[in-house]
Amino acid sequence: MSTTTVQKTKPVFVKVDELKPGKSGYNLTVKVVESNPVTPATRKNGSLTRPFRTHRIAECLIGDDTGCILFTARNDQVDVMKTGATVTLRNAKIDMFKDTMRMAVDKWGLIQVTDPVSFEVNRQNNLSLVEYELVTVPVQ
Repeated sequence: MSTTTVQKTKPVFVKVDELKPGKSGYNLTVKVVESNPVTPATRKNGSLTRPFRTHRIAECLIGDDTGCILFTARNDQVDVMKTGATVTLRNAKIDMFKDTMRMAVDKWGLIQVTDPVSFEVNRQNNLSLVEYELVTVPVQ
């Protein structure tokens, strides 16, 4: 019986201004500028619309020296994405929400708190404020 070793490739880290709509597999080191928890939706009588689901969601503005983007943190990710923290996102993906880009990390990705970085977040280049229209082109 022979054993084969799989050569792991080094992760390629990108900057925020290199993100494209609908793509996945991004590795980034970013700073959390803001973290705002999203309150669950309620009905007029005050009851929750989905009482059996206890998901925690926070919208976080993250970025680096090239730009910033909104990040949707879910459940345990909310505890990690605190304002002022520096995090490394592995296997992050871009979701489209109301024709704008949002970044997320699903169960296949990883969020790690890292050492603070020295760059200042460029809030002038917010990729979540750009509206995109995805057009499918038929193949002939």
